[in-house]
Amino acid sequence: MSLTEILTLCATALSPLIAIQVSQYLTSQNEHRERKLTIFKNLMATRAYTLSPMHVEALNRIDLEFSQNSAKEKAVLDIWQQYLDHLGQQQIEPAIWASKRTDLLVDLLYAMAIALGYSFNKTQLKNGTYAPVGHSRIEEERDRLRVLILELLEGKRDLPMRVTAIPDVKR
Repeated sequence: MSLTEILTLCATALSPLIAIQVSQYLTSQNEHRERKLTIFKNLMATRAYTLSPMHVEALNRIDLEFSQNSAKEKAVLDIWQQYLDHLGQQQIEPAIWASKRTDLLVDLLYAMAIALGYSFNKTQLKNGTYAPVGHSRIEEERDRLRVLILELLEGKRDLPMRVTAIPDVKR
């Protein structure tokens, strides 16, 4: 058997195995990219509602899916750490804290967009969202109601009562 025949036989025998390995590798890469895209899409969809469970879950999955091995993904992780650090700071005035939180979230979304091949600018990321005023009003009312009920149940607030009519009782 000649060298050419041996190489042809080896190539014929190994090509299905190589094809399977390449297919599995590509599938794995696509699934990994899809998980990153899901995080990005969830954060984009909830960027006006940062307290939503979907938003918080997406933030907490960043460390799992983005890698230090890629410069673009490392930038995502670095900004995420800055954002996470800021979220834990409580000694800053609320208005300043909220403004910086928004800026850091925009920076995070921008880095993710670059890493995933999207071409958003920071203005789009910051202002390109629809959040009805009614949603924020409902959320504020819900928060206020929750505080009032807790204060009532903890005995820190009295339940105001007024007698508007006294029944006429004859004995």
